[in-house]
Amino acid sequence: MAVVRWKSAEEGGRESGPPTASVYAATTTFVERGVQPSADAVHLSILLQEMGDGLYAVDFLVRELAAAYLKVGGELPVMEGPKVVATAMIVEMR
Repeated sequence: MAVVRWKSAEEGGRESGPPTASVYAATTTFVERGVQPSADAVHLSILLQEMGDGLYAVDFLVRELAAAYLKVGGELPVMEGPKVVATAMIVEMR
């Protein structure tokens, strides 16, 4: 589970605002907090399902590749291509 903060269009986020699909698919990478992801970093497909109040269920197409990097308090950039459109802060592991 993660709290997701969507960037506004002015901050470089999605022009149309947060997605409205029941499950949103994007990419992410694992980087240190405050560091911009690089083009050569390993990227994984991330799935976000809104649960309400900014809380999202998080899953990955290849869970075993993501598992070693996930921890409560970790941050994931949510990306559309090279553009970071949101940040997901892991708040609970299930």
